[in-house]
Amino acid sequence: MSRTTRATQMLTKAGISFTTVTYDYDPNADRIGLQAAEAIGEAPHLVLKTLMAELDGKPICVVVPSDREVSMKKLAAAFGGKSASMMKPADAERATGYHVGGISPFGQKKQVPTAIETQAMAHEYVYINGGQRGLQVRLSPLDAQAALKAVAAPLVAD
Repeated sequence: MSRTTRATQMLTKAGISFTTVTYDYDPNADRIGLQAAEAIGEAPHLVLKTLMAELDGKPICVVVPSDREVSMKKLAAAFGGKSASMMKPADAERATGYHVGGISPFGQKKQVPTAIETQAMAHEYVYINGGQRGLQVRLSPLDAQAALKAVAAPLVAD
């Protein structure tokens, strides 16, 4: 497995400090983020999942703890939009240039507005997909936010 992806290249170019962690990706896992957390031996709230959604018909990226679900109402509010919905997997792959299970917010084909769950910002480090299945990058959530020019907002369902 290559540890160099568009995601890691973007982080390196931006001068962001990170480390990579590889694990055995299970394509049959019910919840990919939880499987990643278990495989690398970290708490699920530290392993963030990257989801692609649409806000009023335009693509957006959402980064939340792997053990939580996104509130579409909160997501729309975070960007000042009317309605949000999850993007279909094939559309997410086309938009990002990554495969489902390996979608990273970093190094997407076209950078889209991104939101990170506020709770994740309180941790010293988090893990976010590194641009391929079985690859996570460990970095400061503040560095992730800066690299993505992301908004931090409450995004998870209560």
